[in-house]
Amino acid sequence: MNKAELIELVASAANIKKTEATKAVDAVLNSITQSVAKGEKVALAGFGTFLVSDRKARIGHNPKTGAELKIAVCRTPKFTAGKGFKELVNGDKGK
Repeated sequence: MNKAELIELVASAANIKKTEATKAVDAVLNSITQSVAKGEKVALAGFGTFLVSDRKARIGHNPKTGAELKIAVCRTPKFTAGKGFKELVNGDKGK
């Protein structure tokens, strides 16, 4: 599913126009993105948690030449699925 398909599903499920669904989806995504960029954790019960993960500096290897290279410290966004989401994906719902 892509963003356009998500917007169509939201519009249909909420019985609203696509333009309104687009604004709603964009607002949610922007809110999550901005919060995580500030280093805040965004937890959505039953769905999952978005947060920033700090990665240590490390030594990597160029896959083509095998030469070592230094990979700098960086911050990366991370998503951890919630219990309900995991159960749904694994088919455990109702067991």
